[in-house]
Amino acid sequence: MTERKPPGVPFESWVDKQIRDAQVRGEFDRLVGAGKPLPPGTDTSYDDLWWIKRKMAREGLSVLPPALALRKEAEDTLAAALVAPSERIVRKLITDVNVKIREMMFKPPPGPPLGKKPYDVEDVVRQWRELRTAADASDAVDASDTQTDA
Repeated sequence: MTERKPPGVPFESWVDKQIRDAQVRGEFDRLVGAGKPLPPGTDTSYDDLWWIKRKMAREGLSVLPPALALRKEAEDTLAAALVAPSERIVRKLITDVNVKIREMMFKPPPGPPLGKKPYDVEDVVRQWRELRTAADASDAVDASDTQTDA
């Protein structure tokens, strides 16, 4: 344990003496990262939460306000619904995310507003069908091209 600062000694000179003594004892000789550049992303401004941010980045975590997280989830769900293998799955995905959107619309959490309305399930199913039809037509054209090449 470090000794206490004696009364009457200026704080700065006491700290400087502690550092000099530690250097003489060689306590700074084999520090991790000594002589290496600072890791990327290290800025010079002080942030009280630096260690939390570094741990979250290391573990691939992010924290968004609830409304922004739901907005992202809704967009991802819509994208997943448009490539779903069946209409039943499209309806289930959109219905489930609509429940969450409605809950947040009626009980908004603190933070930015959601700014999103529930999806029209029938409209999403119509888009899904159009994409399927276009993909099937494209596959049929590709198949006929392959047969004529053979």
